[in-house]
Amino acid sequence: MVIPASSTEYLHITVTAPAGVDLTATTPRIAILSMSNRNNPSTVDWHIGDWASPTEARLLIGPDGGALTLTPGDYHVWVSVDPAGSENIVRLSGYLGIT
Repeated sequence: MVIPASSTEYLHITVTAPAGVDLTATTPRIAILSMSNRNNPSTVDWHIGDWASPTEARLLIGPDGGALTLTPGDYHVWVSVDPAGSENIVRLSGYLGIT
């Protein structure tokens, strides 16, 4: 996905739950890291998202009230959900280009 740096809009992320796990009972967290950062997100990188649908998390990004404003470049998009039980799921879910 490519988004202009001047745009404020929701970034939508498809999330596939393990069999029998209801992810919507927990709040999704989303991290967006520069492609040059090869590490997993740290605690301060995560932003609270919400569910657009049972399989789609979202985060408002951009200069007009977004959770964060990104400069032009290429980014990794991460999502994390912590459903009831022993799992805490963290996934590299895609790539984002900001122009």
